[in-house]
Amino acid sequence: MHQIQLGAIDYAILIVYFAFVLGIGWALRRFVKSSDDFFLSGRSIPAWICGLAFISANLGAQEVIGMAASGAKYGMMTSHFYWLGAIPAMVFVGIFMMPFYYGSRARSVPEYLKLRFDEKTRGFNAITFAVMTVFSSGISMYALAKLLELVLGWNFHTSVVLSAVIVLAYIFLGGLTSAIYNEVLQFFLIVLGFLPLVLLGLKDVGGWDGLTAKLATVATNAGYSEGAWSSSWRHLDAASANPMGVEWFGMVMGLGFVLSFGYWCTDFLVVQRAMAADSMTAARRTPLLAAIPKMLFPALVILPGMIAIGLHATREGGLLPLGSDGTPNYNLAVPVMLAHYLPSGLLGLGLTALMASFMSGMAGNVTAFNAVWTYDIYQSHIRPGQSDRHYLRMGHAATVFGILLSVVAAYAATRFNNILDMLQLVFAFVNAPLFATFLLGMFWRRTTGHGAFFGLLSGTAAAAIHHGLVLPQGAVVGLKGGFLGTVLHTYPSEMAQNFWTAIFAWTACFVATIVISLATRRNKSDDELKGLVYALTPRLTDSEIVWYKRPATLAVVVLGLTLVLNVIFW
Repeated sequence: MHQIQLGAIDYAILIVYFAFVLGIGWALRRFVKSSDDFFLSGRSIPAWICGLAFISANLGAQEVIGMAASGAKYGMMTSHFYWLGAIPAMVFVGIFMMPFYYGSRARSVPEYLKLRFDEKTRGFNAITFAVMTVFSSGISMYALAKLLELVLGWNFHTSVVLSAVIVLAYIFLGGLTSAIYNEVLQFFLIVLGFLPLVLLGLKDVGGWDGLTAKLATVATNAGYSEGAWSSSWRHLDAASANPMGVEWFGMVMGLGFVLSFGYWCTDFLVVQRAMAADSMTAARRTPLLAAIPKMLFPALVILPGMIAIGLHATREGGLLPLGSDGTPNYNLAVPVMLAHYLPSGLLGLGLTALMASFMSGMAGNVTAFNAVWTYDIYQSHIRPGQSDRHYLRMGHAATVFGILLSVVAAYAATRFNNILDMLQLVFAFVNAPLFATFLLGMFWRRTTGHGAFFGLLSGTAAAAIHHGLVLPQGAVVGLKGGFLGTVLHTYPSEMAQNFWTAIFAWTACFVATIVISLATRRNKSDDELKGLVYALTPRLTDSEIVWYKRPATLAVVVLGLTLVLNVIFW
C-alpha cells in the first residue's frame, strides 16, 4: 500500500494527544501515595469512569485492528464476539462475580484464588497471567510499530521505543488512575476517529444494502452462499457453510460460554477496572454500564473491515495489500480505509484514535502485570513482610520491567494474518480452564485446593495436546498446531480451531477438578469460605437504590437490547 502523507494539522493532533496523555500522568502523580493508590486507584473511581475504562482496556490492537480484520475475513459473524461473546458474560460478572471480587477485598484475581483455594493455585494463575499480559502488550506494540512503518514510513524500532516510553511515563507517574483516565480519553478518541470512517465508507458503498450486495460477491467468490458475509446466525447449521468454519455448538459453547466468560469473568486486566470503583454498587454497575457502548461497537470496528473486503472483491486491482501467501493482509483493513476515505485533519484524528487504541491495550496489560507481579509473585514468594513503600517502589520497577518484556515480545513477529486469531488462542490456553476453576470454586463449596490446581494443569495440558494434534486449513506445522507429529483433524479456520481448543481445555479442567476434589479433603471450612462461595455469602439487597440504577434492572435492559440486535442481523 502507498504510504499516507500527513499534513501539519494531522501532526498537530498527534502532538496534542501525546501531550494530554503525559499531562494526565503528571497531574495525577501527587495522588499516588501508597501501593493501593498505585495498583487499585485507592478504590475511589466513579462507576461511569470505571465502565468506560472497563471496555477501553479491551480496546487494544485485538479490538480495533483484530475485529476489523475479522470483519474482512469472517464477515458479520464477527459480531458474535460482542453480542454472544461479551455482553452475557459482562452481565454475569456484574451480577454474580463482582460481589466476590470486591467484597473479599482481594487486590487481584490470583489473590482471590488464594483466599478461595490455596497459594499454589494463586501462584500458577499469577505466572500464566503475567506471561499472557506481557504477550498481549507486546502484540499491541508490534502492531502499532508495524502500522506506523507501513502507512507513515516511520522506522519500526523508533516506533517501538516511542510507544514504550509514552506508556511507561504515564503509568509510572499516575499508576492505575492515570491508565483509567487515559483509557476514558482514548474511548472518546476512538469513537470520534472511527465514526467518520464508517459513515463515509457506508455512503460510498450505497448503505447497508449496497454493502450486502458487495459482500454477496465476496461470499460467492469464496464458494459460500450469498449471505455468508452479511448474516450472523443463518449459516451456522454446518461448519462448511460459513467462512469462520464453525457450527452453532462450537460457536455457542466455544465462544459464547468458554472463551467469553473465561475472559470477562477471570481476566484481571478488565476486572481490575471494576475493583477500582468507589463502592460495591458501583463495582457491580461497572461492567453493566460498559455493556451499553460495547454492544454498539461492531458498527465502529467490524464494519470498516466488511466495507474493505467488499471493495477489495469488487474493484479492479483490489484494495487490501496481499500477504506473502497470496491472501489479503486483513490486519491492514483499517489503515487502508483511513488512507482511502479521510482527508487531512480527519486523517490525523483517525490515526490518533488508532494509536490511542494500541496504547490503551498496552497500558491495560502493563497495569495488570505490575499488580499481579508485585502482590501475587513478589510479595507472596520473594519478599514478604516489607513496608508499603517498598511494594510501591517494586510496582514502579515492575512497570519498567513489564514494558521492557513487552518490547521483547513485540519483536517476536507473528505469522498470523489476523491477530485476533492469535489472541483467542492465548485465551484458550489461559482463560478457558481458569473459568472452569472459578465456576466450581464460586458455586460448589466442595472444590478443594488440590482439585483447583491440578484441574488448571489438566486444562492447560488438554489445550496443548489438542492444539498439537490439529491444524487449520492451509497452515504449516508449528505455531498454528500439529507440533506433536500427527495431525488428527484439520479445521476450516484458525478461529474454529481456537473455539474447540477452548472447549477441550474447559472440559478437561472442569472434570479433573470435580474428580480430584471428591478424592481429596477440603482445605477450607465453611466459615473461611464466607464471602467467597455463592451459597455461603449473604445476598445483596438493592432496595435502597432507585429502581433504574439497580444492577438487575440494567442487566435486563442490556440483555434485551442484545437479543434485539441478534434478531435484526440474524
